[in-house]
Amino acid sequence: MIKDKLLTVVIPCYNSAGYMKNAIESALGHEDLVELIIVDDGSTKDNTLEIAKEYESKYPDSVRAIHQENGGHGAAVMAGVKNAKGRYLKVLDSDDWLDKEGMDKLLSFMTSSIEKGEELDLIVCNYVYEKPSEGKRKSIGYKNVMPVNRIFTWKDMGKFRISQYLLMHSVVYKREVLLEAKVDLPRKTFYVDNIFVYQPLPYVKSIYYMDIDLYHYFVGREDQSVNEKIMIGRIDQQLRVTDIMTSAHRLNTIKEPALKKYMTHYLSMMMTICSTLLIKEGSEESERKYNQLWEDIRTKYPEEYALIKKEFLGWAVETDSKAFKKIIILCYEIARRLYHFN
Repeated sequence: MIKDKLLTVVIPCYNSAGYMKNAIESALGHEDLVELIIVDDGSTKDNTLEIAKEYESKYPDSVRAIHQENGGHGAAVMAGVKNAKGRYLKVLDSDDWLDKEGMDKLLSFMTSSIEKGEELDLIVCNYVYEKPSEGKRKSIGYKNVMPVNRIFTWKDMGKFRISQYLLMHSVVYKREVLLEAKVDLPRKTFYVDNIFVYQPLPYVKSIYYMDIDLYHYFVGREDQSVNEKIMIGRIDQQLRVTDIMTSAHRLNTIKEPALKKYMTHYLSMMMTICSTLLIKEGSEESERKYNQLWEDIRTKYPEEYALIKKEFLGWAVETDSKAFKKIIILCYEIARRLYHFN
């Protein structure tokens, strides 16, 4: 029987037998503090479930294997959230891994903060883009935005760069915050990690930033959801996620200026991704979806539209100019080379 733990690490898996062991092994080593929930999301092509059960049998006090019918990444994450017993929760995709030294430091800090009676809603750590096919890796940190190694609030938050965001890779949420925010990720939909990070933000009152490279984000598989061709093919799912995020909160009701600014920044990024992919695809249908995207936010969410238009990205991507659209694609390609994403 698994007792309450300090941290739950949820590992969603779908036909992941070829690499999931690396993710699982990276989270082991602190069985008294950490529980692993390995969610087999209806795998059909390999022995993902058998591997998950092997680890459950070997580590009965800290590992649980859950099998469910295929519902997509969001459904697998939600299965982990609903079954978690840890005070905090971290999602680890099955092709990524956690840094052992980083885990030691994170758990040591968590233990110390609880002993002091300090409540933390969100812990932020760095993540590392790993692109071994090109021999490239890049650490993404937040020292320019957040105080290091002290508890702070949104009032202490600095300005995020145009390319800088909190992603699922960088956040460790208090589980109660996720429950209070009523996070419920849609089934059969990719890119829901953005909802997971964005929706709880107004419920976060206390934050702590550790300048450590905790999460290693593997980039480069042809079937990866962030592969550009796959993202264009799944643009309707990206559009759905953006709409869910936009509808989640009325930004003009957010009292804290820094939080409101960051949430606007995040929505602007989502609109930019959708717009850029639609422009890059270039068909008449994509142009129709592009126009519909901006028409919907103008009519359904006029306050959010007004705020996004004040952001550089929001202003830049809503354009009818063919020349300006070419510049957008050029900037996108430059950003790909700088940040090594797919």
